[in-house]
Amino acid sequence: MSVSTGPCFAVPEPKTAPPPPVAPVQPVTHRNHGDERVDNYHWLRERDNPAVLSYLEAENSYTDAMLAHTEPLQDVLFEEMKSRIKETDESAPVAHGGYFYYYREEEGKQYRIYCRKHGSLDAAEQVLIDLNLEAEGRDYLRMANYTVSPDHSLLAFALDTDGSETYTLQVKDLSTGELLPDRIENTYYGLEWVNDNRTLYYTTLDPALRPYKLHRHRLGQDTSDDEVVYHEEDERFFLRLYKSKSERYIFFALDSAVTSEAHAIDADDPDEQPILVQPRVQDMEYSVTHHRTRTGEDRFLILTNWQAENFRLMAAPVRTPARENWRELVPHSAQITLDRVEPFQDFLVIWERENGLTHIRIQDLRDGAFFAGRESSSHRVQQMEPVYTVSPDQNPQFTSQVVRYRYTSLVSPPSVFDYDMADRTGILRKQKEVNGYDPASFSTNRIWAPAPGGVNVPISLVMPAGLDLDGRNPCLLIGYGSYGMSYDPVFRSEHVSLLQRGFVVAYAHIRGGGEMGRQWKEDGKYLKKRNTFTDFIACAQTLIDLNYTSPQRLAVSGRSAGGLLMGAVTNMRPDLFAAVVAGVPFVDVVNTMLDASIPLTVIEWEEWGNPADPEYYRYMKSYSPYDNVEAKDYPAILATAGLNDPRVQYWEPAKWVAKLRACKTDNNPLLLKTEMGAGHFSKSGRYDYLEEIALEYAFVLDTTGSAEAGSGSSDR
Repeated sequence: MSVSTGPCFAVPEPKTAPPPPVAPVQPVTHRNHGDERVDNYHWLRERDNPAVLSYLEAENSYTDAMLAHTEPLQDVLFEEMKSRIKETDESAPVAHGGYFYYYREEEGKQYRIYCRKHGSLDAAEQVLIDLNLEAEGRDYLRMANYTVSPDHSLLAFALDTDGSETYTLQVKDLSTGELLPDRIENTYYGLEWVNDNRTLYYTTLDPALRPYKLHRHRLGQDTSDDEVVYHEEDERFFLRLYKSKSERYIFFALDSAVTSEAHAIDADDPDEQPILVQPRVQDMEYSVTHHRTRTGEDRFLILTNWQAENFRLMAAPVRTPARENWRELVPHSAQITLDRVEPFQDFLVIWERENGLTHIRIQDLRDGAFFAGRESSSHRVQQMEPVYTVSPDQNPQFTSQVVRYRYTSLVSPPSVFDYDMADRTGILRKQKEVNGYDPASFSTNRIWAPAPGGVNVPISLVMPAGLDLDGRNPCLLIGYGSYGMSYDPVFRSEHVSLLQRGFVVAYAHIRGGGEMGRQWKEDGKYLKKRNTFTDFIACAQTLIDLNYTSPQRLAVSGRSAGGLLMGAVTNMRPDLFAAVVAGVPFVDVVNTMLDASIPLTVIEWEEWGNPADPEYYRYMKSYSPYDNVEAKDYPAILATAGLNDPRVQYWEPAKWVAKLRACKTDNNPLLLKTEMGAGHFSKSGRYDYLEEIALEYAFVLDTTGSAEAGSGSSDR
């Protein structure tokens, strides 16, 4: 077929490659369980060592030089991706407390402007916070905990200015626009107002960047006098904070990777002792929220895996909510996983997952039958395409009979729908405009890859409509496969630049994720982690066997734990891929999991295993990308890092690249790009982000032999 989108663009041939940086070898021997590992690049952990920073800068310069011949292509890609954005736009307004809340984006500006109108969408606009002003003079900005007080007079928000994910909390008087003197450092995600409009709950971080303390602050009070309401001393547990839609309770939850505990605070009377819902029981997870009927009947709703692998829904009395008083409302299903429940006064929204797809179930509560255990009315919201993703949007009003949700697929830009749960009718409120994009030009479907052990792994695909499956198409295969996180198929306008060049874009829904139920997660963790990697290899092989692509034209990509995936499969089957993009990759698995001082290590022992146990140590070592680099040919590799990344330390990709460069026997590009002023989520501005994607795509196009198509045509 012919793929044509404009004039041809040719990438110039690269000039003679400069010599790559060579990291000095400074061997350190690690001894564990009678085993010795020589780590030649352990010294790269020394963040304050000028030699480390010099090495990272040298790698950045080398990457720039090696990709200099693609700079015109990067410019073309950036302009393409930017041109698809409706640069001046606004979100669908959310009604709450007599106001309509929304954000705007303006042409040429990197960040959102958060606003509201009172009473009517025709009313005058009030700007609550303009993040472009907050970002002036800074290279990075990220906001968390944007929370308006119950009477809508105050705004509490928190900003991170370096990518470290430590936030400074501030409060703004919305009547005057002035910041209050209350300013709190070292806070984390999680911030809630008490109903008195004068009291805040927030969380702070320990030295390992774990949210471990819950504080209560009264406006005007010296922050040093803030009460510590709860201190979680077990390093496996993170402290999480949220408020029920009913606004009756503030919950703080303690979560490890496999165990939960929750406490409820009376949002009207914070001086009352918090209610412990259910003491933690190892390997039992639960989440809790609150429901109140029209007649004032209160109960906690509890989603739990107790005797229910795929979770079930329980009810509990508010004053005696321990497990012995739980009563089942929705039973366990072997086929359907319950992901989330969202209570409204007259309806319950249940977010389900079946056969790899997300679903919305509406449970009618109006006749009282559901809570009484009698047969009651429920239905699923029908969706438009066979492969799609639905997810919750903002629904602050407890008494509403309308639920707002987001819909997308690999060909459908994100849309916001309001669904009337009583009338069973939906209204499209907003679809993201993508300039110059025609969804009819592309097709999406799902295929299945046979993996070891008789498992079939779903692959979601998008490609140009009518594409010939002749084995010569370039392909980008994306994967994650950890923590039970589902890598659902969603529209990304940046992918259009690849699709218009004849690419197939594929999502591998591999074990370790949650797409196919809770067992799918369990079969990709601990001593079964290698299933994640062999599943991904099976997906790649299936795409090749079905003539979607070939090894010479197949690029793969993953970030964070998905970067671990990239490192592992590249060691296992380097012949299968032409190019690898490993974003902030978790590749030094054994060393990181042996170091309890590193953020996330202790909590993640319940995902990967604790290598203090010799069985886990040996298994982890068998797949850890850094420990399994060998003297052999590797595909072209681009690794990225963030100097301030608290989740995957910068030295993991730096050490991995240094070892690969010393060992590999090929002449393929091996590049490391470190953002020196950012963290795990890389650049924060929307245009800066596109520049980064343009660089990655130029690398993929160049190394798969697809760059010559440019934005023009290729006949195959």
